[in-house]
Amino acid sequence: MQIFLHLFSDYTLRTVAIGTAILGIVSGALGSYAVLRKQSLVGDAISHAALPGICLAFLITDSKTPLVMIVGASLAGWLGILVVTAIVRNTRIKEDAALGIILAVFFGVGIVLLTLIQKIPNANQAGLDKFLFGQAAALLERDIKTMGIISIMVISLTFLFWKEFKLLCFDPTFGASLGFPMKILDILLMTLIVIAIVIGLQAVGVVLMSAMVVAPASAARQWTNRLAIMVCLAALFGAIAGVTGAIISSTTAKIPTGPMIVVCASVIFLFSLAFAPNRGLIWQSLLKKTKFKPEINEVDPK
Repeated sequence: MQIFLHLFSDYTLRTVAIGTAILGIVSGALGSYAVLRKQSLVGDAISHAALPGICLAFLITDSKTPLVMIVGASLAGWLGILVVTAIVRNTRIKEDAALGIILAVFFGVGIVLLTLIQKIPNANQAGLDKFLFGQAAALLERDIKTMGIISIMVISLTFLFWKEFKLLCFDPTFGASLGFPMKILDILLMTLIVIAIVIGLQAVGVVLMSAMVVAPASAARQWTNRLAIMVCLAALFGAIAGVTGAIISSTTAKIPTGPMIVVCASVIFLFSLAFAPNRGLIWQSLLKKTKFKPEINEVDPK
């Protein structure tokens, strides 16, 4: 009870908790599509590819405002995905290898730019290195407003194109036969995933952000076969991980918020992997002892 009272009474903790909850909701909901399309590595590639965009945005504008950083990171992440798509379509290189190449190249360029920026005699460059591992405790009210507005736009577009994204995930060939522009929808969905990732870079960081995309969605997948329920559960698990990580970090000395959020998301995933009905490892072990095996279907697009 004291922890919850502290959550509502402490301005800094409340701000961080709201920001990480927003991050968890968006990354969990959009991460569901990445997991279902077997593109979990996309989150890792996008988050690492965003680093040079952040550095270039600072060099061009000499500003560290959230909107500038988000735009720069989004453009770099989106460019990385387009390069991966071009490599896969025009060469014999598979998608996982292309993602690994882009991840390493963009991240390497980002580290070089970050090192050069650190040598510039400009006090304004201080703090850019926090994007590597995140600094959720430094979130301000203006950051929360920016994240909130962008998150509302992303979630709204996700619901607006709900049926189209379902076709894209489960039967793109059938969607194309109906006349839907599947390539454009693919680019739109990837753009939304890019935005969902980059808004969390300040809180969780480039290195750990991919876990916020994959872990809540993977945990939600263990509990249901229905897409709508999976997306809602993933958003809920992401929000719980964000708020719980913020609370634990604030009440325990010298524990960084970003990594703690990822740890909480991992705990939720492990719990789901073990105890989820029908799919959980312990549940299946009990079913084997009782010699009863329920039918486990694929994800229901409904």
